[in-house]
Amino acid sequence: MKRERAASATASLGAWVSELDVTGVPAAVLDRLALVLLDVVGVTALGASLPEQRALADAWTAPPGPAPLIGGGRLVTTDAAAWLNGVALVSLELDEGHKYAKGHPAAHGFPAVLALAAELDSTGADTAAALLAAYEVAARFGRATTLRPGAHPHGSWGVPGAAAGCARLLGLPPGAAAAAIDTAAGMGIAGHFDSATQGNPVRNAWLGASATSGLAVARMAVAGMARTTGTAALSLGTVLGEFEPEELTADLGTRWDITRGYFKRHASCSFTHPAADAVLDLRAHPAFRIDGITHVLVETHVLGAGLSDVDWSNRLSAMFSTPFVVATAALTGEVGPDSPLDDPDVQALASRVRLVEAADLTTRLPAERAARVTVAFDDGTSLTREVPNPIGDADHHPLTESDLIGVLGKWLPGPVVDRAAALGRDLPGLPRVGAALRELAGTDEKELS
Repeated sequence: MKRERAASATASLGAWVSELDVTGVPAAVLDRLALVLLDVVGVTALGASLPEQRALADAWTAPPGPAPLIGGGRLVTTDAAAWLNGVALVSLELDEGHKYAKGHPAAHGFPAVLALAAELDSTGADTAAALLAAYEVAARFGRATTLRPGAHPHGSWGVPGAAAGCARLLGLPPGAAAAAIDTAAGMGIAGHFDSATQGNPVRNAWLGASATSGLAVARMAVAGMARTTGTAALSLGTVLGEFEPEELTADLGTRWDITRGYFKRHASCSFTHPAADAVLDLRAHPAFRIDGITHVLVETHVLGAGLSDVDWSNRLSAMFSTPFVVATAALTGEVGPDSPLDDPDVQALASRVRLVEAADLTTRLPAERAARVTVAFDDGTSLTREVPNPIGDADHHPLTESDLIGVLGKWLPGPVVDRAAALGRDLPGLPRVGAALRELAGTDEKELS
């Protein structure tokens, strides 16, 4: 039965998490972890600067505690930091993701691990191992899960990653770590993708829920209240979609999914990025003329074919609108956190963008998330550009540390970015991480403005 197979695979995964030691991790993997941590910290700080995120933090009225609101200027309780940082991290659609996991492994687990590590004042080595555990377990659950059509990946298959990272930080033995992971598989949220396209911020809250659920089930395991029963086969594999347990342990210890992810340079859904990249390439062509565009055809794969709305109501819905992203890229050369939503020129051009699925691009999934863009002009000419993956994908123009610093530095003060980069580089060797993590809250008004 699939439930027994899920229980067996989860037990093996729990043993791997419990015994994970960064001294045995390849240097290239730790280098990638440093980049992911730089991205997570920087993007969270950027999200924390949004007026609505500041208002949310104020409304939370969390008492003082040991964990930072990254970029938020306060230290609060562990659970409040995990929830609020999780929401901030995904609020601008700039967080790292993974095409094979079909979502965002780091966003599901890193906020919980960082908050708990600050509370425990864990060693850098343990924190690095916990972050790796969170990423790898979440990515494997993402690979194993095929959600039902219409389901959004936030807050579902990634919760076991948050549990795994917290279990590793707490030093749980194999059986207890597995029980935490198994229990977390029953804590997923059934979120609909249309919540994102319609601009409902509940979509961001699903990541806050993932973080606090990971903390909760790890504590349940400490108390002996968690069991390994193959829960994922029921929740992920029956209620929310389909589940293949063998994916949890495939190439375990030799394949590091953290090295296969992507970083973002556009503040928008990853499905829109190849189209934005193609438009930016065309924009540099001598024959490209903004005032002569009659229409734009965007061909994409089945996963991105639904992002066709031209009536965005807020930033979240705009970030899930390929017409908005394409028009903004064509007119301004950038899709950023501060790209205007009510520019009449953007709205006019977006109305002339048509998004369709191309069967040949769908067949190239999951290795490629391609797009083909054709811009037609009033003189009867046209320009076409096809890209196989967004820039920043591990398989297509991957971003280096200097690239990431450059992207984040466009929108964040230098000291914030430098602090995030230093933490990523230094983490495995830090004797204790509490002080370094609490510095991420920021206290300089210039950094937080």
